[in-house]
Amino acid sequence: MFQQFGSNVATAAAVSFLGLFPEAALAQTLEERRERGSAVIRSLNNGMTQPTLEGMRREFPFLAEATEAYALGDVWSRTGLDNRTRQLAAVAAFAAIGETAFMRVHAGYALNIGVSEEELKEVIYMVTVPAGFPKAIAASQVLSNLFRERREANGGEPAGERPTTQP
Repeated sequence: MFQQFGSNVATAAAVSFLGLFPEAALAQTLEERRERGSAVIRSLNNGMTQPTLEGMRREFPFLAEATEAYALGDVWSRTGLDNRTRQLAAVAAFAAIGETAFMRVHAGYALNIGVSEEELKEVIYMVTVPAGFPKAIAASQVLSNLFRERREANGGEPAGERPTTQP
């Protein structure tokens, strides 16, 4: 009896889930999801591929495929947030958990799409509240290096300025 009840609950949950999220019922192919993920990377990285992802593709192909198809193709390509908001959230989240290498990648994307250095600094100031000063200080050091590198490549100009129009 309990097995039948559990089976009925699982079926009802699946039907409810698909009703709430009809796009999940479309069951897109892996290749479509990967292509969507690849397009996300190119849109954030000035038309270029992402070196870390490409390195992973050689050594850890399953992990690269999962990152591209799920994280980028399914989650990152959702329309609920614009790219600026998504990048600022990613920078804050990675800084707060101490993942400064990933934070740097997403800060670079943020600069590429017009987020200013000052906006990124404000995000790091906010990180002090939930995550503490040590993580914010570590994040600030990584961002300072990124800003310096971008300025050197940009003839001394600050990296990332807010575009006059939003796409």
